[in-house]
Amino acid sequence: MINFIEQQIKESSDIKKAIYTDLKLVKLIKKVSKKTIKAYKNGNKTLIAGNGGSAGDAQHISAEFVGRFAFDRDPLPSIALTTDSSILTAVGNDYGYKDIFARQIEANGIKGDIFIAISTSGNSKNIIKAIKRAKLKGIITVGLTNSNGGKMKDLSDYCICVPSENTARVQEAHIMIGHIICAIVEEKLFVE
Repeated sequence: MINFIEQQIKESSDIKKAIYTDLKLVKLIKKVSKKTIKAYKNGNKTLIAGNGGSAGDAQHISAEFVGRFAFDRDPLPSIALTTDSSILTAVGNDYGYKDIFARQIEANGIKGDIFIAISTSGNSKNIIKAIKRAKLKGIITVGLTNSNGGKMKDLSDYCICVPSENTARVQEAHIMIGHIICAIVEEKLFVE
């Protein structure tokens, strides 16, 4: 069992090291952070969505913006599109599961907002539909996905593809990237 635990930690660490040494990925995270800062400075918000574990990540990142990340400061507007069970079940029942995020983007998104779309495969139908709807509204789309990128790779304005196909490892990297973006946004908006 010790070997298994060590292997899991090593796999997670190796993927994070791969991101760290990939200058293209590091620059992409920087660019997304700058776009998010600009959106907040312009009075916009972040909208974040995902399914399953990625829904948990969406809620986690949104909570960091609204609450706080590293220090006390004013809240930043952010909506996790995964949290309202009445909206999710009503839209799912009346329109279909593929519309649960796109319908919320249509209702709550405005030009200049940032939509952070999280899908480990890059092919989640409800995420793909939400990205398409966001683009029609002039919302900047950021994908968080795996090394393949799936359909999100070509659809998103910015797609951060974690260099792995292992779902658990990809999700661990997604939350790390979310934390990095939150830290940069906080620092630039409230310290500098």
